[in-house]
Amino acid sequence: MNLKTQTIAVLDFGSQYTQLIARRVRENHVHSLIVRPDIRLAELQNYELAGFILSGGPSSTYEADAPRCHPEILTSGRPVLGICYGMQLACSLLGGSVGGSPTREFGRTALHITHPDPLLNHLPPQATVWMSHGDVVQHLSSEFQPLASTSACAWAAVRHHTHPFWGVQFHPEVTHTPEGSRLLRNFLYDICGCRGDWQVGSLIQRCVEDIRTRVGPQDRVICGLSGGVDSSVTAALIHQAIGDRLTCIFVDNGLLRLYERTLVEETFRDHFHIDLRVVDAESRFLEVLLGVVDPQEKRRRIGHCFIDVFRDEARQIPNARFLAQGTLYPDVIESGLSIAGRAAGIKLHHNVGGLPEQLGFELIEPLRDLFKDEVRLMADHLGLPIEITWRHPFPGPGLAVRLLGEVTKARCDLLRAVDHIVIEEIRAADWYRRIAQAFAVLLPVSAVGVTGDYRSYEGTQVAAIRFVETQDFMTADWVRIDYEILARISSRIMNEVRGINRVTYDISSKPPATIEWE
Repeated sequence: MNLKTQTIAVLDFGSQYTQLIARRVRENHVHSLIVRPDIRLAELQNYELAGFILSGGPSSTYEADAPRCHPEILTSGRPVLGICYGMQLACSLLGGSVGGSPTREFGRTALHITHPDPLLNHLPPQATVWMSHGDVVQHLSSEFQPLASTSACAWAAVRHHTHPFWGVQFHPEVTHTPEGSRLLRNFLYDICGCRGDWQVGSLIQRCVEDIRTRVGPQDRVICGLSGGVDSSVTAALIHQAIGDRLTCIFVDNGLLRLYERTLVEETFRDHFHIDLRVVDAESRFLEVLLGVVDPQEKRRRIGHCFIDVFRDEARQIPNARFLAQGTLYPDVIESGLSIAGRAAGIKLHHNVGGLPEQLGFELIEPLRDLFKDEVRLMADHLGLPIEITWRHPFPGPGLAVRLLGEVTKARCDLLRAVDHIVIEEIRAADWYRRIAQAFAVLLPVSAVGVTGDYRSYEGTQVAAIRFVETQDFMTADWVRIDYEILARISSRIMNEVRGINRVTYDISSKPPATIEWE
């Protein structure tokens, strides 16, 4: 990423919406960067900072260990927008006080604008906003101008007279605040003076130039293709940058969905004319999974086997110096390897470390500054087929973690057939793009059925269907899809897939459930 691109730094105080704030900024064509709450200005000196946003968070500002920003953020002269906890923190640092509210506000609330201000331009005098707080600003310094209120919050929006600080107690980043996008645009363009230079076309050009600068004229790049949009865009960008010095490796582990290998071969070998090596490793993966039922052990064995298979193929490619991965910005943040510096909740991600070190390659990650929706926009610009661009996420271990119990070829084939019917039907009903992730799970459960006039256990398998809607995959809800669609899916599965005699629909939300079953 070009560090001279105008940037809004989003200080992360632990809100579940922090990534959503950053995405909303980028949707307005302004680059955003998620950073630690205690970051110093000196650490951001190489960026063209246009302003700051202080996120919400679960803490109370009056707690001894509550996260705080450095006061210089508020006095730097750059515009600052505080959201929920961010507003409370700034108000307390600038002479006010915060305490528990006698009336906790949660959900849609009527906001009454009491004083005109550039932040609230073009908003109606009474707007609907989303509230989620138990604390409020109890004392507001005389240096502040109140801008709006609700029935339970006297200072729902404020502005400081001396410093360019604005605060809102509600959440403009969520869709439940209908005018939230308008408010954020006001902050970005009317207050911060942003140019709006974060565009997909320029992103592609920057990525291509960065790759050409880094990869020497004799070097080759290897890209591990999964068939998903992230690795596919990575391959398309690198091919545009260095042409036939890119080699893609696609490992068919026998755990793929129906026709997945064919789609990858037709797209990259036939359409883009990329050097594609397809490794048929089904027998190797099924062998290491024989008798394994523990989900974590499945993942561990699949990961080790993938590295072995990939290494064997990569060794046959001369002058291969670089390995390309489709790592995204959320992967980097959640792995604790970014300027956000989040030590809590760190997860090990298959794209962030591991494989390059074991194989001895230098790493190229052209998408590590981007969110999924930005990658999909790039995919459209690069001409990738919609089957790849809008493909639902698929777990790294593939069908192995959607087959509860032992993984065998017969059970994989069974689940592939079920999953294909599910996807066919939601595409036909024009629901595919309305669902964030849709898939089937095969349960190790025997269920009695009826064959002719007799009770039967011949079809002993039970299939579960899972449809979720989500914006960031950190929280998700089950999809209230039309019953008629579910009925068609169930009927087709039980009539066309021999071995399934019962279909269930998963109505669990995340949390407490996860999206995948294993």
